[in-house]
Amino acid sequence: MISPDRQQRIAALRDSIADIERKPALAEARVLVQDEMQGFPLPGGGLLQEIFSDERRHAGAVLGFALAQARSLLNPRRPAIVYLQLANDAQELGLPYGPGLVSFGFDPDALVLVRAANMAELLWAAEEAVACKAVAAVVADIAGHHRQLDFTASRRLSLRAAGAGCSIFLLRYGTGREASAAHLRWRLTPQASARKRYDAMAPGPPRWRAQLEKGILLKQQTEWLLGWTENGFTTTDAGRRHAYRFATGATLPRAVPAQLGHRLPETG
Repeated sequence: MISPDRQQRIAALRDSIADIERKPALAEARVLVQDEMQGFPLPGGGLLQEIFSDERRHAGAVLGFALAQARSLLNPRRPAIVYLQLANDAQELGLPYGPGLVSFGFDPDALVLVRAANMAELLWAAEEAVACKAVAAVVADIAGHHRQLDFTASRRLSLRAAGAGCSIFLLRYGTGREASAAHLRWRLTPQASARKRYDAMAPGPPRWRAQLEKGILLKQQTEWLLGWTENGFTTTDAGRRHAYRFATGATLPRAVPAQLGHRLPETG
């Protein structure tokens, strides 16, 4: 834990840098909790956030986490969210699905899809979208690692986001981490689903673990076990083990009758 004296020195240094650059302070002034839903703080606007998942097959969970935050930033003055993706990546990761967004509580009409030919065009589009006063957030879904997306590029995006009050979410994949100027960096990991209310043997609502690898949020907490409802995030004690975890951890050699499979792990 950072001592209060060190926090004050860091805050003073950030204020000095912001004054030199004639930019708003990028630290505590922007990393404020806008809302708190069942224990999970929703950061306010004007932030550059990186959201990592170890595998690309978890792209849906990463996108859902970003859109859940972006949805809270929508208002009558900023009614749009821009989704950026490289044209080639769409063949592998796919595109947001309208009916799925509706079930997620997100209006598809608020989402503007942009498919860029290369990373240079994607970064240019991100900066232009942030500058638009009708845009509440920009979500950039980036499947691979690109030389153009270096620390300098992330610094430009963080400054643009802070100055315009529009958040940027960079969706990334893999275990590697590059130097960046992101205010917050998350790692998402799928977890066993919650129990279904009227059918204990059926998969229930999806859940995932959100670990804050970089940045400071409410009460210095860095890990949450999140679920999703039509009203937003729900949280559970991240340290609690799943009540129905298979004790031996061994895989079953063949299909088993339903009654034998009762109370085995339910995955989302």
